[in-house]
Amino acid sequence: MEERHVGRSGLRVSRLGLGTMTWGEDTGPDEAAEQLRAFTGAGGTLVDTADVYGDGDAERILGHLLREHVAREDVVVATKSAIRRDGRYDGSRRHLIAALDASLERLGLEYVDLWHLHVNDPATPTEETLSALDEAVTSGRTRYVGVANHAGWQVAKAAAWQRAWPGRAPVVSAQVEYSLLRREVERELVPATVDAGAGLLPWSPLGRGVLTGKYRTGLPKGSRAANPRYADFVQPYLDEECSRIVESVVTAAEGLGASPLGVALTWVRDRPGVTAPIVGARTAAQLAPALESEELTLPQEIRDALDDVSDMTAAHP
Repeated sequence: MEERHVGRSGLRVSRLGLGTMTWGEDTGPDEAAEQLRAFTGAGGTLVDTADVYGDGDAERILGHLLREHVAREDVVVATKSAIRRDGRYDGSRRHLIAALDASLERLGLEYVDLWHLHVNDPATPTEETLSALDEAVTSGRTRYVGVANHAGWQVAKAAAWQRAWPGRAPVVSAQVEYSLLRREVERELVPATVDAGAGLLPWSPLGRGVLTGKYRTGLPKGSRAANPRYADFVQPYLDEECSRIVESVVTAAEGLGASPLGVALTWVRDRPGVTAPIVGARTAAQLAPALESEELTLPQEIRDALDDVSDMTAAHP
């Protein structure tokens, strides 16, 4: 698997990341081990988790796997903090440092490679929140820092603040939902991130699973949309406009002899500013098509057609 630099930093990661949001809930330790072995066996390095995934169990499982199944030096470990266990946002220095220490304990690591602010906390001054990033780097708890689920102006503000004074930890990455079904981030967030020198790490690059084409004829048993816990998460992408985009992806896949998943993932993987889409799966079998897409490159005419059918400029005020 090819590697890319994360923004303008020296950190290199595989151009596909493995997400662990299902670990500890829908994905148990054995299945997680199969996923991680398949991912690293294919040359993948970036593994993304968070302190709230599985109420901490995702980090515990990953930590166990790094001790028993995969060498620590072969994996770039990324985690996130800023959401309390009660669901409230907390960007205070007190919470963030304590949360990172708890993550390190669950992971069984002395440091992570990349630490993200999971959300922006409007109730905490930006300079206080960012000071926690500086402490995390200078104390050796993490090597690099980034942000997740921030608006474009928030990414720009954080990056500019960190560049303003020598010795501060630069913002090297930004996680954001980005897919053929979610392109409005191209208006402000993507340009702001690229200008800041940070690399984009898109989450849900398959449109919450809809771009695989599995919902074209209904709600498959066992799918997220058929699960009351996740139905509201998927439902926004089951409308007529999204269906039209999905059909275009399916048509492109048929013409290329590829899977819809591979076409949708390759499209976002090769967008300007993108370092690595993060793909999550419940099973190793579900992960396999994403790993196979490494060999796929979209012809320019296919890319242009998908750009046109998913274009959102008409909706711009």
